[in-house]
Parts: sequence; structure tokens; C-alpha cells
Amino acid sequence: MKRVLVLLVAGLMFGAGLALAGMTLPQRVLGFLDVAGAWDPALVFVLGGAVITAGVGYYWVFRRDHPILDQRFHLAGEGGVDAALLAGSALFGIGWGISGYCPGPAVALLAVPGNRETVIFLGSLLGGMLLAGLASHWRAMADID
Repeated sequence: MKRVLVLLVAGLMFGAGLALAGMTLPQRVLGFLDVAGAWDPALVFVLGGAVITAGVGYYWVFRRDHPILDQRFHLAGEGGVDAALLAGSALFGIGWGISGYCPGPAVALLAVPGNRETVIFLGSLLGGMLLAGLASHWRAMADID
């Protein structure tokens, strides 16, 4: 139960930080991506603050043998860069650039009543995740034969 509460508090802090920085507004993100027009550099400062905070956090946390609320660290594998990673990254970037929505801010925007665009975006995101999972499963099944 402690883990769930910590995750809930961390998620609420993340959402509140995004909202306070204005990063839940798709117009803000699209303004950042509009480097040839009315460029809005605010996202650079938010990302810079996040990188510094994460760097300090990783340094502090990895000095321990294991996390406080778990028996071991769960780190990403060392599979390297492959075609699937590049394709997924490109699709993510294209979707972000077209819509102005990123998954984290979109989930935070669910708290705003009547935001139909967010619901459509998240539905599309979940549909894409389902298709990716099915494709991965089919690939794995094809490798078995």
C-alpha cells in the first residue's frame, strides 16, 4: 500500500508541475515546435529543470543497494537502438508535433471537463499501444515456427 501511495503522490506532483508550467496546453507545445514562426522557448526550461532534477535524483538513489520500497532496481534492458525503437520514436514525435499532446500532460488534462480532444488523443494512444502489443505478439509467434 505504501508503494501505491508514493506512486499516487508522485503522479499528482508530476501533473501539478506540468499544469503550473503550462505544459498541459497543446498550444504551448506547438509553439515550442514552431521554430520558424512564433517560437516559445518555455519547454526548454521545463525540460532543463527536469533533466537536472532527474540527474540529482538518480545520483542520490543509485547510491543505495536497492530502492526503499522494493527489493531491487528495475532498469531498462541494454538492447540498444533498433528499427522498432527508431520507428516508435518517429511515430511519437510525429504525433506530438501534429497534436501538441504528450501522454503525461494528456492524462493530466483528463481532469478538465469537456476536453474532447484529449479523450480522442488518449483513445488513439491506447489503440496504438494495443496494435503495437499485438504486432509484437505476432512477431514472437512467427519466430516460434
